[in-house]
Order: sequence, then C-alpha cells, then structure tokens
Amino acid sequence: MNAVIIAVLVMLILSLFRVNVVLALVVGAAAGGMAGGLSVEATVASFTDGLGDGATIALSYALLGGFAVAISQTGMPKLLVKGMLRLVKGNGEADRTSLGKALIIFALLLMSVFSQNLIPIHIAFIPLLVPPILHILNLLKIDRRLIASVLTFGLTAPYILLPYGFGFIFHDIIAKQMAAAGLAIDMAEIPKAMAIPVLGMFIGLLVAIFISYRKPRTYEEWTEEVVEEAVTIRTRNIVFTVLALIGTLIVQILTESMIAGAVTGIVILYATGALKWKEGDDLINDGMRMMAFIGFVMIAANGFAGVLKETGHVLTLVEATSSIIGDNKGIAAFLMLLVGLIITMGIGSSFATIPIITSIFVPLGMAFDFSTMAIIALVGTAAALGDAGSPASDSTLGPTAGLNVDGQHNHIWDSCVPTFLHYNISLLLFGWLTIMLFG
Repeated sequence: MNAVIIAVLVMLILSLFRVNVVLALVVGAAAGGMAGGLSVEATVASFTDGLGDGATIALSYALLGGFAVAISQTGMPKLLVKGMLRLVKGNGEADRTSLGKALIIFALLLMSVFSQNLIPIHIAFIPLLVPPILHILNLLKIDRRLIASVLTFGLTAPYILLPYGFGFIFHDIIAKQMAAAGLAIDMAEIPKAMAIPVLGMFIGLLVAIFISYRKPRTYEEWTEEVVEEAVTIRTRNIVFTVLALIGTLIVQILTESMIAGAVTGIVILYATGALKWKEGDDLINDGMRMMAFIGFVMIAANGFAGVLKETGHVLTLVEATSSIIGDNKGIAAFLMLLVGLIITMGIGSSFATIPIITSIFVPLGMAFDFSTMAIIALVGTAAALGDAGSPASDSTLGPTAGLNVDGQHNHIWDSCVPTFLHYNISLLLFGWLTIMLFG
C-alpha cells in the first residue's frame, strides 16, 4: 500500500483513540517511512530535517500569542467579553432565547473571521476570549461542537476566499507555485475560482447551526472560575490597540511575515505607553506558553511532511490515481481532490500542502485540458481540504484550546470529526462542481 495512505491512516487512527496528536504524528511518520522503503536512519533524518520547516510557524504563533496577551492587558478582550455577555443577559440572568444564542454565536463567528483578514492574530484570540464565556455557554446549553464548527469556519473560509491578511499569503503561495509549475495566473482570479467551494463550506456551517447541533447540550458547571485580571479599560489604550492592529495588518501584508506583523503590534503598544516595557518578558512568556502545544504540533507536522516527501510516494499516489482515470475529467477531478484531502489531513496545513500538490496537479490538470480557472479551483480546494478536520491543523487545535479548559471538549470527537463532516465533505463536493463548471 502507498506510504502516504499508511502514514495518514496510522496518524488518524491513533488520534481517534485519543493518543496525543504529536505522538500520533511521530508514529505515523515512522510507519510511512518504513512502508516507503526508508531505513530507520533515513526516516529519522527526514523527520528531523522537516522539523526545521516548522520553526518559523512555531515562532510566529508564539509571537502572535505574545501579541494577543499584550492586547489583553489593554482591556480590549475584557470589553469584548462584557459586550458579549450583555447581549445574552437580561435582569441578571441568562436570556435563554434563540436570539441570545444567535447573538453570541454571531459574535464568535465575527471575531474568528476578523482574526484572518482584518485583525491577523489567527487563533491567538481564542484562549483569551472563549474561556471567560464558557459559563454563559453552559447556561445557554450551547453544544460546544457547534462553537468549534463556527470558529473553524471563521478560521478557514475567509483566507480561502479573500486575499487579505492570511488570505493574501494563501493566494500568493497558490499564484507563485502555479507559476513555478508552468501556469502563470492572475491572483485576482483566485477568489472567483474559490467562491463556490466556500459557498459549500457556508452551507455546511448552516447545517451545523440549524440541524446537527441545534439541540441543547448540558455540561457540568466549571468549578474553577476564570480569574479576571485587574485590567483598567482606558479609552487611550483602546485607541492605541486599534492602531497596533492596523500596523500589524499593514506590516504583515507588506512583508508577508506573521513574525514581523506580531513584533510591529507589540512595539506599537509599548511605544505608545499602552503597555509598560518592564512587562515585556512576562508578556512573551505567557504568550509562548499559551501557544506552545500548537507550535509543537505544527513542528511535528512538518517533520511528518518531510518523511512523506522523502518516500516519493506522493508522486506515486498521484500517478496511481491518474492511471485508473482514463479520459474521464469528472473522475480525474474527484480523485485529485481526494488525494489532496489525504495529504492535507496528514500535514495539517493547507499552506504547506500547496507546494507539494501544485507541482503535480498543474501539469496533470493541463494534460486533462482543464481550464485555468478549473486548475485554480482544483489546487485551492485540494489544499484547503483537510485543514478543517485534521488533528494537526491549527484550525481545530485553536478551538479546542479555548473550549477544553475544563476538560469537557475532546479534540478529535468534538472538534475534528464535526468540522470534517461539515466542511471537508462540502468542500469536496462543491470543489468538484466548480472544476466541472469551469471545465
């Protein structure tokens, strides 16, 4: 059997049995390396070499965590939480009406969307914003699988569709890698090609809200209350925080670096006096601790990807797929998307998947005489597939980090499985439909 399939299956099965994701990635990489004919030494070397590719991502998340903690010291998250609680409270008691639930769900969706395109702090806002409102979620008996689905939609759909913030990075990688593979495109074409697949994700979100998780779900009340720090909300600090967010967005777009953007935001907060310089060391440490586990998962995922690349079985998987296709464009598109799903589920990052699949899918798409727009949809959808449901994806790790602080939200069964069912299946179907429409 193909080494890529074996590695991904081992990783997913271990994860489903609640084995730590980092350990599951390591064991899966070992299984894939052995199945791909690599020696133990070669497997270890490939995994170790791949770890370095995740260092930048891990540092980016650590600094984004520091930036998020810095923002928390200005009082803005406290202001947002108070506003959200005010939406669903009436006369001191939780308003249990559908309107109250809708307002808090909408607020979380809006924040997760903003975290990708407008306020590019990615998942760093979740551990700060979600734990303080778990009490009100329990009172409203909102199923946390719904909240995970809402947050994951906001963390993925915006960057897939809109070329701003993280979306600019995603679209730029697609354009550059497709050009390197022999098909130059205009970045302005990417949102048009990805509109229908994202529509499919939106339909999946509606299914999660109105069908799958609409029934009340009871959780045990958390006895360990969130400690509310004595943060004074000052108008000047809120203004400077907004300036820091704008500066972060601008620098990140100009430099295409999350690290540069996060550092810019922190520096602006310090330079304006919104934060004290002497708090810098504790600030960064707190942020790094908050994002440490996610950073380790992303590093391990890159080691996993390094082993898969070394086996050469990614190309073998595509060649085996193409050999059974014949001249049927519909089957060709579906199987290529399925390959993209398998690869991304293992790696956990749509950004890291693009260079792997583009070098193969672009020539293959051109050989099947797909149009440029169809190939863009193929590459974009294949890369995005799996990001929402992978155990190693920050789009599932982030929601779990906020929803599981009281131990009542399982990463695999409450984050990964729900998001896989509602988003990956819809992406697969609507991505295939898009490719067929563009021809």
